[in-house]
Amino acid sequence: MYIHSELTSSYVDHINTVTRVSVCSIDTRELRFSRAMIFAIEEINNSTELLPGIRLGYQIYDSCASVPVAVHVAFQLSGGLDPVFYSGDNCSQSGKVMAIVGESGSTPSISMSRIIGPFNIPQVSHFATCACLSDKQQYPSFFRTIPSDQFQADALAKLVKHFGWTWIGAIRSDSDYGNNGMASFLDAAHKEGICVEYSESFYRTHPKSRIQRVADIIRRSTAIVIVAFTTSGDLRILLEELSLKPSPPRQWIGSEAWVTDPAMLRFGFCAGAVGFGIEPSVIPVSASPVLTEFWEDVFNCRLEKSGLNLLHKRHSQLSLCVCSSPYTDTSQLRITNMVYKAVYAIAHAIHNAVCQETYAIAKIEKVSSIQSKQVLTQLKKLNFSQNGYNVSFDANGDPVATYELVNWQKSESGSIELVAVGHYDASLPVGQELRINRNLTWVEGGTKVPVSVCTDSCPPGSRKVLQKGNPICCFDCLPCPEGEISNATDSPDCFPCPKEFWPDAKRHTCLPKPVEFLSFNEALGIILAAFSVGGACLAIITAAVFHRHRTSPIVRANNSELSFLLLFSLTLCFLCSLTFIGAPSEWSCMLRHTAFGITFVLCISCVLGKTIVVLMAFKATLPGRNVMKWFGPPQQRMTVVSFTFIQVIICTLWLVLSPPFPRKNLTTYKERIILECALGSAIGFWAVLGYIGLLAVFCFVLAVLARKLPDNFNEAKLITFSMLIFCAVWVTFIPAYVSSPGKFTVAVEIFAILASSFGLIFCIFAPKCFIILFKPEKNTKKYLMDKGKS
Repeated sequence: MYIHSELTSSYVDHINTVTRVSVCSIDTRELRFSRAMIFAIEEINNSTELLPGIRLGYQIYDSCASVPVAVHVAFQLSGGLDPVFYSGDNCSQSGKVMAIVGESGSTPSISMSRIIGPFNIPQVSHFATCACLSDKQQYPSFFRTIPSDQFQADALAKLVKHFGWTWIGAIRSDSDYGNNGMASFLDAAHKEGICVEYSESFYRTHPKSRIQRVADIIRRSTAIVIVAFTTSGDLRILLEELSLKPSPPRQWIGSEAWVTDPAMLRFGFCAGAVGFGIEPSVIPVSASPVLTEFWEDVFNCRLEKSGLNLLHKRHSQLSLCVCSSPYTDTSQLRITNMVYKAVYAIAHAIHNAVCQETYAIAKIEKVSSIQSKQVLTQLKKLNFSQNGYNVSFDANGDPVATYELVNWQKSESGSIELVAVGHYDASLPVGQELRINRNLTWVEGGTKVPVSVCTDSCPPGSRKVLQKGNPICCFDCLPCPEGEISNATDSPDCFPCPKEFWPDAKRHTCLPKPVEFLSFNEALGIILAAFSVGGACLAIITAAVFHRHRTSPIVRANNSELSFLLLFSLTLCFLCSLTFIGAPSEWSCMLRHTAFGITFVLCISCVLGKTIVVLMAFKATLPGRNVMKWFGPPQQRMTVVSFTFIQVIICTLWLVLSPPFPRKNLTTYKERIILECALGSAIGFWAVLGYIGLLAVFCFVLAVLARKLPDNFNEAKLITFSMLIFCAVWVTFIPAYVSSPGKFTVAVEIFAILASSFGLIFCIFAPKCFIILFKPEKNTKKYLMDKGKS
């Protein structure tokens, strides 16, 4: 069994001897991986249930994270035999390579798998996470106990989306691990609507200028959140460069390769970092002569047979209790557990292959007939539990993806600790994979989630407009146009409200438009109604005064019968204006225009009759004239009825053919509804008004002709003034009616009715009432006759 482990200092563990190949600092994390592998093999060799009677051997090679070295070893092992294997108690001079555990890096693993794949030698990696290794066409013999980066990339994208970060920076190792992992993350981030301000790659062997350029980009960027898909060795070089000239606070989001590496916790300015790690476990690690180099490196001493010969006196007081390194720290055995599971996976596969090969497992000689291809076949259908951990591989050679969400938090002592704050399980339904079960500490020890967006979210009532040449996360927020709303944050469009609705002030909700009409409850309606009722009361009081003094000369001289009929029609004119106030209905719309038209024609007809009577009375005083017999009371009544009947016919035709009707006017005002009476037929409406105007003009002409009659017939002058006012009111009414919006159209019409009615009642009846009530001495036949003679 070939065990490949990435150690910075090369050595071969063989029959309790240590051969030093190079002199450089040791990677204590990789050392821990090798010790976990040795412990697992010894545990299996001592087991009575797994591979009973069969002992596993191993040999450890150091690749120094070098692809050429890893390829060289792969070629050595591709033949399937190795000259010497160490099994713990003895040495076997020949051994069969059943499987390979390793490599830690994705790039060396890719190179090795291409070489050993055609020979059907299984390779089980504990730390190679590149998603490309899931391709069974290229890597048919590759398996791993750590999840693929495809799952980690999806998890990181969901994590970024969960906290509302849409504007991030991205850095990666310029290797298969970093490039493929970042490509998977960027694809997942794009699907989540996340934008990337920059995406830079670097490698620890790149020139310093390249590292400085990446550091400067981070310092100048506007993205607060940085997703780092790097190895710990690469990121350490960048963080050391950033520490020389601190950048603005950044929230680091890390991949498994570095975020759970205890050696990275020394970078205090990364406190608050968040990332996904493999769930920790507890595995006891035994002692071994291979640790000699480790202890010499820790205590800066040389280990001899006689003991420790300290190189510096100041180190003489050091003890294990103060030694702190990734090797001695067993509180975070994450990837170490992946090594442990990889060894057990291979052991179980060999065990199952042996069980199929022979009925007597105790016959060790039968093992020689087991081929690596059989082990490969058994790995594909492997499924077992070890120390509470399930081990199995899918069709791509990947395990079930589960991660622990970790957070770099400062302890009371000021040191940074890894704290588990959540869990991610890719096997759960969509939307339920990520679960956070405790509070996180963010950049600079803050408790509030940092904000990392290119543009603040557009609030409801506005829409997003993309900025030309920038990612979709960079946009301008424009208010919704008039009559449109958006009721969601970051809405790309605004939507028009239904016809009878209008946006509120913030333009994020459609509210019913207020319905407007001239109401009895508003000031204008109350004032007009008061004048209407007051005018009707005034007409009634005038009629009462005339009735009380109906035998007086001034009443009898001014045609009392037509006067009473005129007062009655004026009362109706005042009252008909009330039908224009209030919510329009089908009946009120038909009543208001027809009542107005008929009552006004009745009123003008009476005035016209009075004017004709004045003219006829004057003509009757001339010798040889007897015209009054042609215009007596019956003819006067007939004239009034005839003129009024014509208006009745016009109104009837209007109501039958195209009557007025209530409607909601949505065009005059966009923000409110005008409830009004539509004319139905404009011809009918203007025919009614035109007929009234025709009678008024005719009456005005006759009154002008009668203005120079003797003073005792002075009613002609009063009629002239009343008709002048009447015509002036209605001439100004037409443009005012057309131009007035909404309910003011109705108010103009009511004002015209009231003004013309008050003009008639004041001009015709006020002088007579004044004489009757306050100048009774002038209300005599003698006074009137004397005034006429003069």
